[in-house]
Amino acid sequence: MKISNDEKTLLDKLYNLRGEDSVILAKMNKEREEAIETGERTKNEKEVLLEKIAKLTKEEETLQEEGNKLISLLSNINRDDFANVLDRLQIDFDPASINDKVNKMLPSTIEKVVAENKLASEELENVETEMNNAITKVEELGIRKDEALSNQAKLNEYFTLALEGNINITRDAITSLLEKFDFNEDEQREAAKILMFPEDALYEYDGIYKSRDKASRKTITDVLVEAKKESNAEVIETKEEISVPEVEASLEAPSALEDIFDKVITENNIPEAQEVIENVATDEETIAATENELPEKEKLTELLKSLEVNVNLLTNEDLEKILTNYDEELIKANIEALKKYKIALDVIKDNPEILYDKELKEKLEKLINIGKEARDISLMPSILVKYDLKGLNNTINVLQISGLDPKKVPLMAY
Repeated sequence: MKISNDEKTLLDKLYNLRGEDSVILAKMNKEREEAIETGERTKNEKEVLLEKIAKLTKEEETLQEEGNKLISLLSNINRDDFANVLDRLQIDFDPASINDKVNKMLPSTIEKVVAENKLASEELENVETEMNNAITKVEELGIRKDEALSNQAKLNEYFTLALEGNINITRDAITSLLEKFDFNEDEQREAAKILMFPEDALYEYDGIYKSRDKASRKTITDVLVEAKKESNAEVIETKEEISVPEVEASLEAPSALEDIFDKVITENNIPEAQEVIENVATDEETIAATENELPEKEKLTELLKSLEVNVNLLTNEDLEKILTNYDEELIKANIEALKKYKIALDVIKDNPEILYDKELKEKLEKLINIGKEARDISLMPSILVKYDLKGLNNTINVLQISGLDPKKVPLMAY
């Protein structure tokens, strides 16, 4: 049964809502980030305004106090009492004239300070409202995200039951759930039909989706390396039927496909599997020594593969480092932490210490909390190795004390 365009569009929307890249969750995350940024900005603006208001209030009090003293002092001075001195020294001093100017100018000057203070107070009120709204929004988004995740889990449960052929959910239950995802009535009806009466279209789409999702996690290099390994494996199976001279002759004129394998592997600095000719020519003593090392390394590589780590990116030296500090539960926990914060697992390349870092989770939390994104950390993973948790905290504190925003300072400058 071929999937119609309408079915595909609807299933695209449904499957998006089922995953981590759900448009609803993505929108909530973006809104939350914006609300947090607004909260930080308004918090800083509030501090500046409070200082300004305090300064203007003090200035108003000072002007009033000093102005009154000056008026009182000038009122008690008679120029004639100092006429000879003032005339001889040619000093233009007229207490009455100065007093008149002070009486005229002081009130308007104080009024300007009061007006400026009032504007600052009104601005402070607006900033506080914006800040409180941002704080409230962060809290509301937390509640809404919990609800969205609950709805997503329920949607995934419905799909699992439908794909297993064990759906026993009522139409009203399905449409009520889809209404929370803002589906219109037609979409609710069609989606309910797909789930309650799963046909070939749903199974076909699910198969395509899973294949596409799996393939998206592989690079072209991964595909070529796997193909080369499979090619080598086929040769190894038949090596007993081939003489060494024949193998050497075949290696002198490699196929076009083999050239492509070698070129991609060389350009990407990926360690190659041991060539077949080396396997054939290796003496029994070397083979025995290698076999003694295999179980430990195989255990590690199998563990890493099960955790979706591309072991081809790791050198023998990297593997030895990990084996020296081997802790299976810690490795699993650290990989889980990287996935949680959506850090590319390729960061382990050149930084194998990440796998056995006992403070990795805390360091990732610290970087995320100051505003660093997964992309930033993935591009500069050495930050996770450069500092222990205390050192990272100290570096961030120094930046803040210096008046710099750690979020805006590139990790390469840390």
